[in-house]
Amino acid sequence: MGLFPGSFDPLTNGHLDVIHRGRHLFDELVVAIGRNPAKREVFSVDERIAMIGRLVAGTNVRVDAFAGLTVDYARDIGAVAILRGIRNVTDLNFEFQLALTNRAIADVETVFIMTGEVHAFTSSTLIKQIASAGDTSRLAKLLPPEVLEKLEEKKRALGGKLPWRHVDQAEGT
Repeated sequence: MGLFPGSFDPLTNGHLDVIHRGRHLFDELVVAIGRNPAKREVFSVDERIAMIGRLVAGTNVRVDAFAGLTVDYARDIGAVAILRGIRNVTDLNFEFQLALTNRAIADVETVFIMTGEVHAFTSSTLIKQIASAGDTSRLAKLLPPEVLEKLEEKKRALGGKLPWRHVDQAEGT
């Protein structure tokens, strides 16, 4: 079993690319939504579980949520490896250090998958920033259609603005 952890707020086509390619490496792939109190949520954990679940229905992927350290959750579910998508060398540097630490403290391996070139610049934070500042239709190539629709609904419900800064960042920055 493999574990693909993240906040997935929102799930991007880059995430979906890693899920679809990574699921072939494991008998089962668990996409696990980590709760991060330092991030402001656009979608609740339950909303993300439901959206991702619909997008991976009928595959060997299941969706779950967890709190705490990823390596502890990986050990709890019996994952043999943590799957990580790499967009660029900055990601690789960070993920490499994290992988070495995870292996040292929990004997959990990490498998890296390079994202497709078209997804190399995509991040959920940038998507939330763009959506909050303007027309969400510009994000059609970056998000699955269902996620884009839910993002548009959420933006309307929140009066046109989406939370995208970390909790500790001031609104004016």
